[in-house]
Amino acid sequence: MIFGIFRIVAFGFMVSFITPGFCPADDSSAQLRVLCYNIHYGQGNDGVYDLERLADVIRKTKPDLVALQEVDVVVERSGRVHQARRLSELTGLPVRYGPTQHYQGGLFGNAVLTNLPIVDVRIEPLPYTESTADLTTYPRAAIAVTVTSKSGKPLRFISTHFQHNVPEDRVAEAKAINTLFANDDETMPTILAGDMNATPESEPVQILNEKWTNAIDADVSPSVPSSQPRTRIDYVFYRGASLKMLESSVIAEPMASDHCPVLVVFEQTTDQ
Repeated sequence: MIFGIFRIVAFGFMVSFITPGFCPADDSSAQLRVLCYNIHYGQGNDGVYDLERLADVIRKTKPDLVALQEVDVVVERSGRVHQARRLSELTGLPVRYGPTQHYQGGLFGNAVLTNLPIVDVRIEPLPYTESTADLTTYPRAAIAVTVTSKSGKPLRFISTHFQHNVPEDRVAEAKAINTLFANDDETMPTILAGDMNATPESEPVQILNEKWTNAIDADVSPSVPSSQPRTRIDYVFYRGASLKMLESSVIAEPMASDHCPVLVVFEQTTDQ
């Protein structure tokens, strides 16, 4: 099992756009709308690559923070489109991109869209088993964006995607997330969102539960496959006393991606 060496390269491909004007909330609390969405590199269940369709799904949720997984940047299969930049243009939300690997002449990875002022970006490679002749695996990573939240306080938001076919990798990745972002001495509120490729009772999710609160209610619908959802592998977790989960839902969207997006609404107080 190895950690990727992509950290230095990754910063060269982070996409930055002008952030819209921002005014802190006047009251003592503010709602944050958080979306987690594996976009299947832009390809819907009809086989069509359609970023406009995905952007429409995102816009309708009116999110403040969006964690995207499986985002192509100038990759051959998806028509050499810079998907991170294009989704930013279509949604009006500034973007930061966290590539995890080179693929078909471009990059593949995670991204964050947000309407909040971005003050810091951190990309961390996660452990994975290198591909062998009979096993295809991909480097994994997490992109963590620190923003100024509506309460006027700093907030960290993470998008990640765990290994799809090596259970041991998912366990190692969950442990790495806890080590990297769940230090008990830290006070910054943090939201972790991603496709963990693991069901709620699985070991990786239980490891995350040791350090994080799972924002997805037990009765929330499964998220995959989007055409007929049967399993939940897409999550939003959080840490920090100032964050309170108000509601969560899986959005019934059967065509735009092979995953349904997950929406969580938080209340954040100024008391930290």
